[in-house]
Amino acid sequence: MSVRVLALCGGIGGAKLALGLSRILPPDELAIVVNTGDDFEHLGLSISPDVDTVVYTLAGINNTELGWGLAGETWAFMDQLAKLGGEDWFRLGDCDLALHVERTRRLQAGESLTAITADVKHRLGVGPAILPMSDDPVRTIVETDEGVLPFQRYFVGRRAEPKVRALRYEGADRARPNSQVMAALEDPALEAVILCPSNPWLSVAPLLAMPQLAAALRATQAPVIAVSPIVGGQALKGPTAKLMLELGLPASAVSVARYYAGLIDGFVLDTVDAHLAGALQDDRIALDVLPTVMTDLATRKALARGVLAFAKRLRAQPERS
Repeated sequence: MSVRVLALCGGIGGAKLALGLSRILPPDELAIVVNTGDDFEHLGLSISPDVDTVVYTLAGINNTELGWGLAGETWAFMDQLAKLGGEDWFRLGDCDLALHVERTRRLQAGESLTAITADVKHRLGVGPAILPMSDDPVRTIVETDEGVLPFQRYFVGRRAEPKVRALRYEGADRARPNSQVMAALEDPALEAVILCPSNPWLSVAPLLAMPQLAAALRATQAPVIAVSPIVGGQALKGPTAKLMLELGLPASAVSVARYYAGLIDGFVLDTVDAHLAGALQDDRIALDVLPTVMTDLATRKALARGVLAFAKRLRAQPERS
């Protein structure tokens, strides 16, 4: 695979920018690398929430009201499961359930998550490659004031309410990164690596916790650009700001940029946070200021174009040649 742009993302926020990129780049020039630290086994099924969110979003069949799952979903299975006393804290829609059943069957038959995802996205009419970060299990574990919780128990079961004390990514130290991702990072044709505005600690950190992948990101000749998921001190989606405060970090785009320091070449601030640029002048990170709030397809595409233009300017800098 030879791609021009590699986008790293988690679920909803990252999928928005991934969609914008997919609408302005030819399919074979874009690959989207997706967090699998959220994956878990539930009701005997293998669930890949972030992978599915990206696939559904790019296929144009995602549930925009809920932010996850399929549009027009029905819930007869969950209703019946609840009547039978089953675990209904993690909602699986009737149509969404089909993907989990088929994925589980194929995994048990020996297929890789990468191969299954490639087939599913093709069947749903998605052009760009969608690559799970690894075919080996990595599991995000949340240490909270209520004890240690697997990610989905914390995020969905407890609605991210417990106070977070620490995070760890079990299996990341021995997980093998997706071989297609590693090949793309080593390809001189690669023009940009984009860290989408996903939660850095919950959606991007599991990727960076794999030593080989982190080293490859630092070594790539393509500019690595992160888009802030924090605007005006608030997260547009999810518990990012709450989590930052609980980890002892100011809920600011500056904190995000410094978290990625040593990995990224460029950082995108929202226009609301343009005044923060001065705080990052000494951090050796190139900055751009763009409207990052994506409310529709037009704003998703506009941000994608802006980020790609930023990457082009970084490639043209003499010190990168």
